[in-house]
Amino acid sequence: MQSNQYLIDFYSNYDEEKRLLLKHGSVEFLTTMRYIEKYVTPGNHILEIGAGTGRYSHALARQGHAIDAVELVEHNIEIFRKNTQPGENITITQGNAINLSAFSDNTYDITLILGPLYHLYNVTDKRQALREAIRVTKPGGIVFAAYVISDGCLLDEGFMHGNINVAEYIKNGLLDSKTFAAKSEPKDLFELVRKEDIDHIMSVFSVNRLHYVAADGTALLMRDAIDKMNQDTFELYLKYHFAICERMDLIGITSHAIDIFRKPT
Repeated sequence: MQSNQYLIDFYSNYDEEKRLLLKHGSVEFLTTMRYIEKYVTPGNHILEIGAGTGRYSHALARQGHAIDAVELVEHNIEIFRKNTQPGENITITQGNAINLSAFSDNTYDITLILGPLYHLYNVTDKRQALREAIRVTKPGGIVFAAYVISDGCLLDEGFMHGNINVAEYIKNGLLDSKTFAAKSEPKDLFELVRKEDIDHIMSVFSVNRLHYVAADGTALLMRDAIDKMNQDTFELYLKYHFAICERMDLIGITSHAIDIFRKPT
């Protein structure tokens, strides 16, 4: 895989920190952290692949965990370093998710790959990134892999907010006219998938799926309403979201999903 200049240009001008701090954006962050905290224990060594500006890495480092982070985009690395506080046991390395040769086999208790699979446009590259994530994880360790889900994005960006012209996307071959499955290219930045695509990607790996989670559920679709909620209502919404975020009858509407699995011992 060659470096995607579209991707580098996008993240060099995008405020990822702000996205995750808005109420609707925080649903994804809080859900992901909730599941990480189910498995992380004191003394764990964590790798975050595609760490961005470090929202997850720094949060976990401030809980006392040892973090190694890998990030492709230099702009994000600069912000990551600026956000590092004294006392954090954390490193940041520039690198690519499909080549983690700088990292040894069976090293990490938990491996996070929460962004790179958004930007890999074929099954071969996705599997290579996952293969690398699994390789560096200890036997019995946990991998968290995040994806952008097509139907949640289509409902939100297309039908709800009008940022996507659905008819034009069909005309240009970016959406299947019958199934509405999405097709993406590097210039589109985000690779949109469905759960059946993820199941196909994962079919070659002998791992144990622990959870498949709707990371933000309806939060992007309901962003305007959620951002207007008072704190009590928002906390009640979060409680509801946490209660349903693994329900298979609702999970397809999410915009982001996390596949959580254990490497065999």
